[in-house]
Amino acid sequence: MLIVGAKGYAKELLQHFHNTGRTDNLYFFDNISDDINDLLYNKYPVIRTFDIAKKFFSNIDNNFVLGVGNPKARFTLSEKLIEIGGKLNSVIVNGVEIGDYGVTVGNGVNIMSGTIITNDIQIEEGTLINLNCTIGHDSIIGKYCELSPGVHISGHVKVGDFTSMGTGAVVIPKIKIGKNCIIGAGSVVNKDIPDNSVAVGVPAKVIKEIEPFNR
Repeated sequence: MLIVGAKGYAKELLQHFHNTGRTDNLYFFDNISDDINDLLYNKYPVIRTFDIAKKFFSNIDNNFVLGVGNPKARFTLSEKLIEIGGKLNSVIVNGVEIGDYGVTVGNGVNIMSGTIITNDIQIEEGTLINLNCTIGHDSIIGKYCELSPGVHISGHVKVGDFTSMGTGAVVIPKIKIGKNCIIGAGSVVNKDIPDNSVAVGVPAKVIKEIEPFNR
């Protein structure tokens, strides 16, 4: 297995693979950091280029998981690694509660421990739901989103593709958050947020627009 990323969130994924006894042939991919060793924790090889990753997929294992948080980086890396022969995998760790009715989870989704997902919920491809989040009934979380630790989403909420929600953000029922938005840590969203917006505060207010990410 290849964990994409070798810092931050990737280290949390490492613990999942350690806990489940799946560290044989576990590698990391990081083509931008020059401050990490070739062996993470003096044990796990770090692949530095897409050419070497392609050989890894051909000769050792073509499966990979996304160990980066940023939505655009998750999408871009996933697209490139699939192009060179990788197969995107999901990670749902122990300690996650998922409802038994009407829940769909897309490919490449990561769901971390302490998270509670109730019924009639759609989580689309490539999304990261970090520690101790809750998602209420009849909600949709779009593609390649990031829910930071402790995000709480009430029922009948829609979150658009490539949106990032900061630690501890709260969304009240029946709210629509657009695509490519950033919701600040600790914010309380009680009104719809348009596409390509940064919103912060209690209640959350749009403070600026950002460039669209049309993929």
